[in-house]
Amino acid sequence: MDRLDAMKVFIAALDAGSLAGASRTTGRSAAAVSRAVAFLEAHVGVPLLHRTTRSIKLSEAGERYALACRKILADMDEADRQAAGERSVPRGTLMITSTVFSGVEILRPIVDAFMDEYPTVSVRMHMLERPVNLIDEGMDLALRITHLADSTLVAHHVGEVRRVVVASPRYLATHPRIVEPADLAKHRIITLAHSGLDSWSFPPLEGTSVPRSVSFTPRLVINSVQASVASAVEGHGVTRLLSYHVSREVGQGLLDIVLADAEPAPLPVNLVSPYGRLSVPKVRAFVDFALPRLRAHFAGLAKPVKTHAKLPIPSRRGRMSAE
Repeated sequence: MDRLDAMKVFIAALDAGSLAGASRTTGRSAAAVSRAVAFLEAHVGVPLLHRTTRSIKLSEAGERYALACRKILADMDEADRQAAGERSVPRGTLMITSTVFSGVEILRPIVDAFMDEYPTVSVRMHMLERPVNLIDEGMDLALRITHLADSTLVAHHVGEVRRVVVASPRYLATHPRIVEPADLAKHRIITLAHSGLDSWSFPPLEGTSVPRSVSFTPRLVINSVQASVASAVEGHGVTRLLSYHVSREVGQGLLDIVLADAEPAPLPVNLVSPYGRLSVPKVRAFVDFALPRLRAHFAGLAKPVKTHAKLPIPSRRGRMSAE
């Protein structure tokens, strides 16, 4: 059996989630799919998949092998297109990755419009809450909301976002005031499982160099941005998210931002690709199509948003004063 052909079947099984799914997508019999995977396992000398009656799961060696297979197959496809003289025509499958929220709310509408404009290009979106090695995992592009350290990537700056603390007006009206980060210790905290599980850090006060850290025992730990936003909107506590996560709710008055004067420096947003990928027509076409739309989106998010007004407090003489 041809090893490259077996790799294609192996990757098809992973993408489909089962050997039966690979049989449907490749048009091969279930027995042929099983033989292809067994051929690769015999070649490398270790199991690549753990099989059940309904699904498959990569072994530790299989995870590494799958990454290598994706890269090899992507390089072969690109070599075929170059040899066929198709470099000037955007075509093929574009691999894009992002977090779940930014993929659903920001990239997905742009991808849909792009595919309408370029019917010869298909897109696979991988929305993952983990770091992705673009080269090893065969990705063409990624939307990254972080400071970049990888010099092998080409970055196109599209905007920036802030890390904000929010709660509903109803919650804020019935709980202790939040004037400084330490006040959060008195509140019901909703936190994301992968970000600030039991403490949040804030920039140091002027004249000091020690960041302010607030420890807490969260009332709700959740692994979904949308669920965290919904819980805060319904008045169940205070949460900390990125400004683009809550821009709609803040604009509609469903959430207020607190501690705006204690926010960390904004995070840059970039559309990134591995070095050299911009020469591929499908990648270049998407970058040219997406950049103005992404920049317009994040420019809209940079507009001032509603913050929670500080209520007047009694002065020592009994009069009301504003803080």
